[in-house]
Amino acid sequence: MTNQETARFLMSTNRKAEAAKIMTQVMSALEEKGYNPINQLVGYFISGDPTYITNHQNARAIIRKMERDELLEVIITSYLDDIKQDKSE
Repeated sequence: MTNQETARFLMSTNRKAEAAKIMTQVMSALEEKGYNPINQLVGYFISGDPTYITNHQNARAIIRKMERDELLEVIITSYLDDIKQDKSE
Protein backbone atom coordinates (compact mmCIF):
# COMPACT_ATOMS: atom_id res chain seq x y z
CA MET A 1 0.00 0.00 0.00
CA THR A 2 1.28 3.47 -0.84
CA ASN A 3 0.79 6.64 1.17
CA GLN A 4 -1.98 7.59 -1.27
CA GLU A 5 -4.21 4.64 -0.34
CA THR A 6 -6.57 4.50 2.62
CA ALA A 7 -6.32 1.47 4.89
CA ARG A 8 -9.53 -0.33 5.83
CA PHE A 9 -10.37 -1.67 9.26
CA LEU A 10 -13.31 -4.09 9.48
CA MET A 11 -15.01 -5.61 12.52
CA SER A 12 -17.48 -8.48 12.67
CA THR A 13 -20.94 -8.16 14.19
CA ASN A 14 -20.01 -10.63 16.95
CA ARG A 15 -17.08 -8.45 17.99
CA LYS A 16 -19.38 -5.43 18.13
CA ALA A 17 -21.70 -7.22 20.55
CA GLU A 18 -18.73 -8.35 22.64
CA ALA A 19 -17.36 -4.80 22.75
CA ALA A 20 -20.72 -3.43 23.85
CA LYS A 21 -20.91 -6.00 26.66
CA ILE A 22 -17.36 -5.18 27.79
CA MET A 23 -18.00 -1.44 27.81
CA THR A 24 -21.26 -1.87 29.75
CA GLN A 25 -19.60 -4.01 32.42
CA VAL A 26 -16.60 -1.70 32.78
CA MET A 27 -18.74 1.44 32.91
CA SER A 28 -20.91 -0.11 35.61
CA ALA A 29 -17.90 -1.10 37.72
CA LEU A 30 -16.37 2.38 37.41
CA GLU A 31 -19.63 4.05 38.42
CA GLU A 32 -20.08 1.69 41.39
CA LYS A 33 -16.65 2.75 42.68
CA GLY A 34 -17.50 6.45 42.24
CA TYR A 35 -15.31 7.13 39.22
CA ASN A 36 -16.30 9.16 36.18
CA PRO A 37 -16.34 6.45 33.47
CA ILE A 38 -15.61 8.91 30.66
CA ASN A 39 -12.48 10.30 32.32
CA GLN A 40 -11.19 6.86 33.26
CA LEU A 41 -11.86 5.35 29.83
CA VAL A 42 -10.22 8.28 28.03
CA GLY A 43 -7.16 7.83 30.22
CA TYR A 44 -7.07 4.14 29.40
CA PHE A 45 -7.60 4.58 25.66
CA ILE A 46 -4.97 7.30 25.32
CA SER A 47 -2.29 5.74 27.51
CA GLY A 48 -3.00 2.03 27.32
CA ASP A 49 -2.46 1.94 31.09
CA PRO A 50 -4.99 -0.51 32.57
CA THR A 51 -4.70 1.08 36.02
CA TYR A 52 -7.19 3.71 34.82
CA ILE A 53 -9.75 0.90 35.10
CA THR A 54 -10.81 -0.38 38.52
CA ASN A 55 -10.29 -4.00 39.53
CA HIS A 56 -13.81 -3.91 41.00
CA GLN A 57 -15.95 -6.67 39.46
CA ASN A 58 -12.88 -7.76 37.48
CA ALA A 59 -13.33 -4.75 35.15
CA ARG A 60 -9.60 -4.38 34.46
CA ALA A 61 -9.36 -7.94 33.17
CA ILE A 62 -12.64 -7.60 31.27
CA ILE A 63 -11.56 -4.52 29.32
CA ARG A 64 -8.31 -6.23 28.32
CA LYS A 65 -10.24 -9.04 26.59
CA MET A 66 -10.40 -6.83 23.49
CA GLU A 67 -7.83 -4.52 21.93
CA ARG A 68 -8.26 -0.80 22.51
CA ASP A 69 -8.57 -0.07 18.78
CA GLU A 70 -11.45 -2.54 18.48
CA LEU A 71 -13.29 -0.97 21.40
CA LEU A 72 -12.71 2.50 19.99
CA GLU A 73 -14.11 1.43 16.64
CA VAL A 74 -17.39 0.42 18.30
CA ILE A 75 -17.58 3.68 20.25
CA ILE A 76 -16.81 5.87 17.25
CA THR A 77 -19.17 3.92 14.98
CA SER A 78 -21.99 4.34 17.47
CA TYR A 79 -21.31 8.07 17.79
CA LEU A 80 -21.20 8.59 14.02
CA ASP A 81 -24.38 6.53 13.54
CA ASP A 82 -26.12 8.79 16.07
CA ILE A 83 -24.99 11.87 14.14
CA LYS A 84 -26.27 10.41 10.87
CA GLN A 85 -29.61 9.59 12.48
CA ASP A 86 -29.93 13.11 13.93
CA LYS A 87 -29.24 14.61 10.49
CA SER A 88 -31.93 12.48 8.85
CA GLU A 89 -34.64 13.47 11.34
